[in-house]
Amino acid sequence: MKEQANLSRRERQIMDIIYQLKEATVAQVLERLPNPPSYSAVRALLRVLENKGHLCHEQDGPRYVFSPTLSRETARQTALQHLRKTFFNGSTEEIVAALLVISEDDLSDEDYHRLQTLIEKARKEGR
Repeated sequence: MKEQANLSRRERQIMDIIYQLKEATVAQVLERLPNPPSYSAVRALLRVLENKGHLCHEQDGPRYVFSPTLSRETARQTALQHLRKTFFNGSTEEIVAALLVISEDDLSDEDYHRLQTLIEKARKEGR
């Protein structure tokens, strides 16, 4: 599976844009990038992402339309697995605890109830 760890900051920004749009041309990516580089630089970055296996393209007249090779959910799971292995010693408990610490002001009672329900479901399913 392709890892998000080998993406630069700009490559991650581009992937975020393409995931939001589902597919995009160079011009569409360029207009959504913060502090965008040149058109040629964006085109080159898209080719790099394609060579890394994160994107594929179809030709639409003179334009290339790029789309992700993995679903956003698969990419999300891959990134979380990498994060867990790299920063949390492979521990799901440590990553969840860290998220709760940084989110304590953001979570409502409804959020806590939903998390409790998800934990109970995971326990019943043997995860």
